[in-house]
Amino acid sequence: MTEIIIINGPNLNLLGKREPEIYGTNTFENFFGLLQKEFSNVANISYFQSNHEGVIIDKLHEVGFSGAGIVLNAGGLTHTSVALGDAVAAIPSPVVEVHISNIHAREPFRHHSYISKYAKGVIVGCGLNGYRLAVMHLLQM
Repeated sequence: MTEIIIINGPNLNLLGKREPEIYGTNTFENFFGLLQKEFSNVANISYFQSNHEGVIIDKLHEVGFSGAGIVLNAGGLTHTSVALGDAVAAIPSPVVEVHISNIHAREPFRHHSYISKYAKGVIVGCGLNGYRLAVMHLLQM
């Protein structure tokens, strides 16, 4: 069975509460339970969230050599962290970058990603469904 981990960065623990006009009203935990059930016959999907850059880098180092697929929503760190981009570049596991909102329709600083260059795919603006699309992509690789 395929192993996939979803890694969420800063402030994504507030989904369902934070800026619902941008991120919706569903919590990630509710969505994650549905996602696990949907793919339960083909993938073991786990979830990790941290508001701390170094902790996310440590998690990428921990899981990134196992061959597991990684769905990464680094939140605001996407646009600021060279170190996070370097961590994705350093691991052989495939990474799909996900953003709930359309980052290209938002503030100009959000248009650049330090991760995209090293990701196997980038999904933006599809809401929480972007995670489902990322899992599907990893399963087809």
